[in-house]
Amino acid sequence: MENIRGSAWMVLAMLGFAVEDMFVKLAADGVPVGQILMLFGLGGMVGFLLLTWRRGERALVPQAMNKTLAMRAVFEISGRLFFILSLALSTLSSTSAILQATPLAVTLGAAVFMGERVGWQRWIAILIGFIGVLLVIKPTPEAFQLTSILAVLGMLGFAGRDLATRAAPPALSNMQLGVYGFAVLVPTGGVYAAATSGFVWPDAFSWFAISGATVIGIGAYYALTVAMRTGEVSVVTPFRYSRLLFALGFGFAIFGETPDLMMLLGSSIIVLSGIYILVNGRRALVPSKPAAL
Repeated sequence: MENIRGSAWMVLAMLGFAVEDMFVKLAADGVPVGQILMLFGLGGMVGFLLLTWRRGERALVPQAMNKTLAMRAVFEISGRLFFILSLALSTLSSTSAILQATPLAVTLGAAVFMGERVGWQRWIAILIGFIGVLLVIKPTPEAFQLTSILAVLGMLGFAGRDLATRAAPPALSNMQLGVYGFAVLVPTGGVYAAATSGFVWPDAFSWFAISGATVIGIGAYYALTVAMRTGEVSVVTPFRYSRLLFALGFGFAIFGETPDLMMLLGSSIIVLSGIYILVNGRRALVPSKPAAL
């Protein structure tokens, strides 16, 4: 029963993130990307501040002043900026498909930079997964779109953020990290907007889209936290790939996107490789026979 509850929370979280992405893409039709980043960061910072205070925690603590958190901020900024740019300039379907390669990049980064052991099976799975990414972005002169690189850069930024989060001081809660992650987006978005397209006053629908992305995004983060604390991680975690199914549905229903066979094949390869890595990694943590007393 706990596994069912945890899986349901994970699917709910992924639905929320897909809706958040949809709202961001809709807002990008009338609001500059930098301004979206700034407003989204401001709303998220306020939301996580309230959640932090509700838990009786302080937003600013001495442990937050270190190089790991500074590096995490850089990856957060690059991941969010390039991801929103990709949503604005490319399709929701392809951007979401490439994002699913984040666990592959995290596993690769953990092996290269953090010294974690990765067996040959998972190395093969990583390689196959990135072949799936190539199928999605179609790196041929006839089919390649430069905007696909934005999604890849966003995915790498999120992977770096996740690795830095793993190295962050244990004393910092998820809510506190959420405050810091969103806070750095406010000045970044403002500077990017000022240096590029400037600022506009959003119309009613744009305000609705940005507000919806912020509120639903915070709710999705909460659902993700509950999911990861309910049931077995090896059972619950693979359901995070349901985000791609929701994205494909929203892309078709809202934006009229029709993924071609190559993108569907690449997406399937990415998802299957990621699930294999997750399941294989969890099995590696379970001893094959009871340990001696």
